[in-house]
Amino acid sequence: MSLRFVLVATRHPGNIGATARAMKTMGLSELVLVAPETFPHADATARASGADDVLAKARVVATLAEAVADCGLVYGTSAHVRSRYYWPGLTPREAAPRLQAAAREGHAAVVFGTERIGLTNEELEGCHALIHIPTDPEFDSLNLAQAVQVIAYELRLALDLPPLRPARDVPLAPVAELEQLWAHFDAVLREVDFTDRNGGPHLLRRVKRILSRAELDQHEVNILRGILSAVQAKRRRAGSTP
Repeated sequence: MSLRFVLVATRHPGNIGATARAMKTMGLSELVLVAPETFPHADATARASGADDVLAKARVVATLAEAVADCGLVYGTSAHVRSRYYWPGLTPREAAPRLQAAAREGHAAVVFGTERIGLTNEELEGCHALIHIPTDPEFDSLNLAQAVQVIAYELRLALDLPPLRPARDVPLAPVAELEQLWAHFDAVLREVDFTDRNGGPHLLRRVKRILSRAELDQHEVNILRGILSAVQAKRRRAGSTP
């Protein structure tokens, strides 16, 4: 079982320590840091308050893609609902049992952005859905460790719930395979001249959102890529016909 928390470009090392503490209180220990500004650091150790083992095992990587490449389910977090960008939105209580189910079968991750701006739209592209913590609209400021604690608490509660669904016969496709699928879709859409009428990336984003909601397993990704390859082969044969 692998359920990891991923912090992207964290500026203040104390927030990394506070995150480790929040995780450990709920029985979580897998922490991945994407390009932190400063780590390791004494402030991180001080704020961990006994969760030094979580810090010691924390993995530092250069990119978000590297942090979640082997994950079958990845949820991003945001202080705001971003419906115009087509990301499905979940509360922590809705997300927790889904993450636990995915973690029992492979790897799952929750991704947190920078303290100031959160995750960018580009970073959210690698996520299946978005977790939004409901707060008072007149004061919706949660710091990083508070957000981690809320989601970690819901994950802890979800351990006592009955399984969300029967175990899958085929594991979810990891993000690395999904990225190959998106690139394949992009290539075929261009080949058949099915592009966004405004010339932007919105069409591919919509395709990704549609398929991400389905939480594709590895066989389903192989089927879709087989269809795309067949389209390409058919076009090549048509192009060679005198």
